[in-house]
Amino acid sequence: MRLFRRKNAASDDPPDPRTAWPEQHVPDDPAAAAETFWQGWYDLLPMVSAALGEGEPHRVEHELCQLVEALHPRLHFSLERGRRSIYALVVTGQEDPELRPFTDAWRAAAPPDDAIWEYHDSVPPVPDPTEVTVNLGEHRIALADVRVVVQVDEDERVVDVAVFHPGFGDLDEAARRTMTFLPLDAALGERLAAERLRRVETAATEPEGAITLLEFRELVRALDAGEHENVGPPD
Repeated sequence: MRLFRRKNAASDDPPDPRTAWPEQHVPDDPAAAAETFWQGWYDLLPMVSAALGEGEPHRVEHELCQLVEALHPRLHFSLERGRRSIYALVVTGQEDPELRPFTDAWRAAAPPDDAIWEYHDSVPPVPDPTEVTVNLGEHRIALADVRVVVQVDEDERVVDVAVFHPGFGDLDEAARRTMTFLPLDAALGERLAAERLRRVETAATEPEGAITLLEFRELVRALDAGEHENVGPPD
């Protein structure tokens, strides 16, 4: 469950187009910026723990936004339920190669995961995406009903996919686009999706040979591991 993410501005109001966007400082040394982040995190941790324990994560959103922005102004973050720990802190550059030195330094300087906190430098996959239901206005989209047809390019080790859900016909174009990509990110996680997905399309009808999200994840992970002989839709 994502609790909140960093915003690019202090207000939801659109900026005046006549106003120049303020220049944001980018640290020269990612490693030093990462050390500064973790010092600030330790100082802020009692406040974060109290806010999460009381179900009010918004109380620390401003402080965390400032902490992440000081690491790099284009980074995003989220506080989530952990997979092994109770909570997870995710700091991501959304696979932007210019931001990778900062997320790499951040992860290298991170403390070891423990029973309370785990740390990720990209959005991790959902443990079981078929248990997720997404609410889009009046529509409830169960990811268990998503089907994916896959074309594998073994030479490039990437896949082209078409995504289908029986509820797509009830959604507007923007919602269909969201629901085309969201199940793939949920199944693979941000990094694997960025590395192994090439072309993604929305299918109007269920394609022949379509597979479930869990089968899709197994296929892409095998491709990523170089297990070429095992890659391909199930018989």
